[in-house]
Amino acid sequence: MSDVTPPEYLDSKDLPGFHKVLGYEQASWAENEAVITVKLQPHHLNLAGVIHGGVLTSLLDIALAQAGTYCPYPGRMRKAITLSLTTSFTGQCSGGTITVTGTKRAGGSRIFNSTGEVRDDQGNLLAIGEGTFRIRSGSESPEGVPI
Repeated sequence: MSDVTPPEYLDSKDLPGFHKVLGYEQASWAENEAVITVKLQPHHLNLAGVIHGGVLTSLLDIALAQAGTYCPYPGRMRKAITLSLTTSFTGQCSGGTITVTGTKRAGGSRIFNSTGEVRDDQGNLLAIGEGTFRIRSGSESPEGVPI
């Protein structure tokens, strides 16, 4: 994977709604792979004081979709919708920074499959995921659509 300087719109502080709540940052994004990181905050934790499974699943959803929608053109993006997503939880953590990696595994012109994992800052596996996504109309070409 070759790292690129992510466009500004990829930091969640510049995105609307739920992306902003999650508070992730784009660590890298290239063809077939996306990496996002999150410094855990109290709003990411469940009542037991560990990261909420919904947060892990949401972050996997984002990274797995990004793995199949890389767009190298400034001011443009490709979009996908989730058709299915499976998450398996394998660990817990209460703080630090987590890293979410999504990798595109297979696909055609509109439908693709990705897998991914979430690790804490000690490298412990917290969750794994697998998803199937559909490229949204207009986003099929590498040029994507205007932001």
